[in-house]
Amino acid sequence: MTVAVYPGSFDPVHLGHLDVIERAARVFDAVIVAVARDSEKEPLFSVAERI
Repeated sequence: MTVAVYPGSFDPVHLGHLDVIERAARVFDAVIVAVARDSEKEPLFSVAERI
């Protein structure tokens, strides 16, 4: 089983993020999207909203 991990703040999530996830899903058996906080930036959305 091949697994890809795609980390990022995703704040906000945009079409570029979704494109990368969709492409990875065609190549890998599983794609883990790791939502993180950027300590140097005031968030637009909370982590809970981005998940």
